[in-house]
This record gives sequence, structure tokens and C-alpha cells, in this order.
Amino acid sequence: MSKHVKIGIDLGGTRIKLGLVDAKGKVLLRREKDTPSRQGRSVIIDTIVDNIEAAIRDSGLRKKDISGIGIGVPGPVDSRRGIIHYFPNIKGWNNVPLKAILERRLRMKVNLDNDVNAMALAEHTFGAGKGTENLVCLTLGTGVGGGIIINGRIYRGSTMLAGEIGHIPINEKGPRCNCRGIACLERYIGNRYILERARKSLGRNITLEHLSGLARKGNKKANAIWIDVGKKLAVALTGVVNLLNPDMIVIGGGVSKAGDLILGPLRKELRARPMKDQARRVRVVRAKLGGDAGIIGASLL
Repeated sequence: MSKHVKIGIDLGGTRIKLGLVDAKGKVLLRREKDTPSRQGRSVIIDTIVDNIEAAIRDSGLRKKDISGIGIGVPGPVDSRRGIIHYFPNIKGWNNVPLKAILERRLRMKVNLDNDVNAMALAEHTFGAGKGTENLVCLTLGTGVGGGIIINGRIYRGSTMLAGEIGHIPINEKGPRCNCRGIACLERYIGNRYILERARKSLGRNITLEHLSGLARKGNKKANAIWIDVGKKLAVALTGVVNLLNPDMIVIGGGVSKAGDLILGPLRKELRARPMKDQARRVRVVRAKLGGDAGIIGASLL
């Protein structure tokens, strides 16, 4: 195995993914564990440390052969100081100096950032956005996460919290969001809300995959749900396109597996809604790196 590789960690609410990644973005070794989210913060940190050390042993490398460790985390983070503000879906992580904790325990250099920033960095460097200077990356899942690349660099904002596209309001009035906002995009197209609507419309419990399958077979109710998701996403992204004038919007996450059921209406609306020159410029594409994007992006931190 090549020396001077990096370790990338994608810390999620359900799974911790880890990989040794080379300079070309190739994942040389992988480890994956369930996130012990109910067992508390210290157990999660122990799991991260144990898996880093096990990956190094399995690779036959020594710590001095590893350039550093990058971690993408599922929540707001001060990437400059390495402090996690909080995790929306994992309790007990308010103002945690994870960078300092891990550097003290591992005696290795550690950087961390929001997981969608890491994904944006991966797609920009090795994936769908390779060769572009300005892109917006979204993950569509339980929530709607965003990452922004401007002039080839992650844009983090004045307090390291930029990119919350899921919390752009798309109506003046509407349902209250978990972030305390009103009528946030996420409150309409997060997967739990899509499934709530599907249950009401179709009269039964259903998965996203089944909903996509019904729509592709011509079910009008199922298709209407996906069209509405694409249109609501377009409302928020119209503002993003007019504001940032990106070359590309990269869409990933579990909900994006619906493919053209969402992307078709989204692209149609983004040709019509934004200002003419911005609309002409932007391309909307599926993320390319799949499940490895978080690991690869984290390694690039």
C-alpha cells in the first residue's frame, strides 16, 4: 500500500465510515461500524479511535506514514477551531472540541468539517464537479444539507456555518422546522415528509424506492409527489442560482435516487425561474462518488 495516505471519516447518525485514501482519491481500505448513538458521546469517540487504530494496523502502515485525519460530521461545526456546535440527530454533542480530543488521544493531526462540505469538496476534486470553479452540492435525505464551493474553495461564512440550503424558507407561512424556522425547504422535501405525503395520498405505508417504482410505472399520484419535490427544490435553488451564479449544482443523498423523477422537473424549473444568464450557465447533475464521497471529502480536509 502507498505511504503518506490520509484517513477520511464520515460520521453519520447511523454509521461511521472510515477509509484510507490516496492522493488520487482512491479508497485503499475501508471500515464501517454502526454509530453507538444511544450509548453517549464518549462511546462514539472510543469507536472512532478504535477504528482508526485498527485501520492503520490492517494497512501495515505506521502513524508516521499517515498524513492526517479528516472527519465529516453531521451538524454545524467551527472547522477553524475543530469544535462541534451540536448534532441535530445525536444527543450530547453541544460545543465539543473533537479535534483537540482526537489529537490528544491519537497523537495525529486532525481536521473536521460539516459532512456536506466534505462531500462538496470530494465531488469538486474527483467527482461530478471536477474542473468547475463554482458549485453547490446538496444531499437530500432525512434533512437537506448544502455545501458551497466558490473559486475552488469551500465557502464557510463568517462563523463557519454557511451552506444551510435546507433551511431557506420557500413560503412566507408554513410548517415549523426543527431549526425553529418557518416553511424551510427541508420541512417539505426531507424524506420523512415525502413519506408522510405518500401515505396520505396512496393510503398505505410505502418506501421511497417503492414510491419511485410506482411513479415509473405511471402511477399519477406517485409521480405528482416527485414533481412537487422537484419544484419545491427549484424554488429554493432559484435564489441560490441568482445569488451565487454557480457552474453546477450536484445532487446526492438517498432521496436523489429517484433520479429524473426529481431532476426532470427541477431542471425544467431552473431553466424558467432564475435570471436568464444565470439559468443558462448552471447545470444540475447527480453526485458521482456515491457512498465514498464522505470518506474522500473528509480525507481532503
